[in-house]
Amino acid sequence: MLKSVVRAVGAAVRVSSATTSTARALPLSCTTLCSPSSATTRPFTRSLWMLNNNGASSGYRPKLFSSKVLNPSVSCGCGGLHTEGDKAFSDFLSDEIKEERKIQKNKSLPKMSGGWELEMNGTEAKLTRNVAGEKITVTFNVNNSIPPNFEEEGEQGQQKSAEEEPEIVSTPNFVVEVTKQAAKHSLVFDCHFPEDEMSHGEGEEESDIFAIREVSFQPEGDSEWKETSYTLNTDSLDWALYDHLMDFLADRGVDNTFADELMELSTAVEHQEYIKFLEDLQGFVKCN
Repeated sequence: MLKSVVRAVGAAVRVSSATTSTARALPLSCTTLCSPSSATTRPFTRSLWMLNNNGASSGYRPKLFSSKVLNPSVSCGCGGLHTEGDKAFSDFLSDEIKEERKIQKNKSLPKMSGGWELEMNGTEAKLTRNVAGEKITVTFNVNNSIPPNFEEEGEQGQQKSAEEEPEIVSTPNFVVEVTKQAAKHSLVFDCHFPEDEMSHGEGEEESDIFAIREVSFQPEGDSEWKETSYTLNTDSLDWALYDHLMDFLADRGVDNTFADELMELSTAVEHQEYIKFLEDLQGFVKCN
């Protein structure tokens, strides 16, 4: 009898708890989520779902935020970002290109005297000449060939006119390779333009405007110097030997006249490549 009473009391308690739990859950589930007229209904959730789904029966469950939301409001079809800063940058580049074209001296590359044949590969130039069974090849690259301008600034408040601005001249390092028909190796000269030899004043004795930095024998046709080949550095070289090396180059057409023309050619190539870079940069920013 006592056990029956205990079971009856326990059953009554469980029924009472279930009724209370249901009463608490119903207002949240029905009033908040189910009733269309409820003040807590969030229609934005449904709108977002409809924008990201093709229909309730499609079975597709999109992410909360689609990647399309991150796309710029104005697009040219490339899928890239376009900002007001990009537009200002593109306009600036357009003006810069016009100005550079105005001051461009050579619309076509200048010719080298002495029978040199020119071959271009981007920023790299190769000059070739044959003299009495010898092949002389000169190669240079216009990248990083503009020396920095270390001239002191004028007095504050004073601006230089266009005529007073220093002329930009490309002075690249260049390599001279002399190859003989019967030789297995080429004699290679690494040359450069020293800054203190770039100009000559009136009445001054003309000196070499270029200098030899290193001399080495290298296998013919190799684009890179072998570290295992002995390289003669001219910094501590006997002047008599150095003069003979310079005369050796001059006899093969690599002299001051050649160096002057090479600077003119390199300057024209560098300017062309600079304008082309600006045009490519504008096209990338503007994305035509």
